[in-house]
Amino acid sequence: MDHFAAKMSSEEAKAFIEKLKAEGLLTEENRIVWEMIVPERLKRMYDVLNRRTRYITVLTEGVDDPHNQSAVLRTAEAFGLQDVFVVTGKAPFRPNKFVTRNADKWLNIYQKPDIATAIKDLQASGYQVFASYLGEETIPLKEMDLSKPTALLFGNEHSGISEEAIRLADGKFMIPMQGFVQSFNISVAAALSLYDVTERARKIAGERYYLTREEKKEIYEKWMMDTLNPRVRKMIEIGAIS
Repeated sequence: MDHFAAKMSSEEAKAFIEKLKAEGLLTEENRIVWEMIVPERLKRMYDVLNRRTRYITVLTEGVDDPHNQSAVLRTAEAFGLQDVFVVTGKAPFRPNKFVTRNADKWLNIYQKPDIATAIKDLQASGYQVFASYLGEETIPLKEMDLSKPTALLFGNEHSGISEEAIRLADGKFMIPMQGFVQSFNISVAAALSLYDVTERARKIAGERYYLTREEKKEIYEKWMMDTLNPRVRKMIEIGAIS
């Protein structure tokens, strides 16, 4: 998180803390945590939380380049996604902290053992899975139906998505291009795609686009813990501070 919200007066800070209590985000149980965080940071996290979504998510398959892994995470966080799903390829999943700029700190990242499990789990959770693909039966990105929760699937930098992913996906999409090149780098494709689908999905889904009250509480508590100094966080976790 790069900056705080504007400086609050003591009266503003007190009123804001009471607001968070009323919404169930600050409780007696987590008082030891939130009392260590300045109100401006609590406000910054609160503002971001209220724009967060699980309506749109990203699934990557076999993205081996750490730079690309990192860029996708940073892009997903920037557009307000909360969850990213990963199926590793030949290389382990090791995002570059310099590239992510700590974006992964604010995300829930789920690693799945294989693409079939990943797609089927998403579908079982109510998502339709659309794969970025240049073959047959592919629709332009802007024609994608976003009336239900949607996961965008992006594949390996060189070979794209697997045949199994193509078979299991609910649909396939492409970003129309006007030049000689046929495809974008995955980080660019993810950025262009997420800009379009998040803009449209917010309008289509309305309140369904945003997190539920329960999801907000769970995520806000995690963010508060994660924003603390690691040594302090460890002491709270083991009960050395109470």
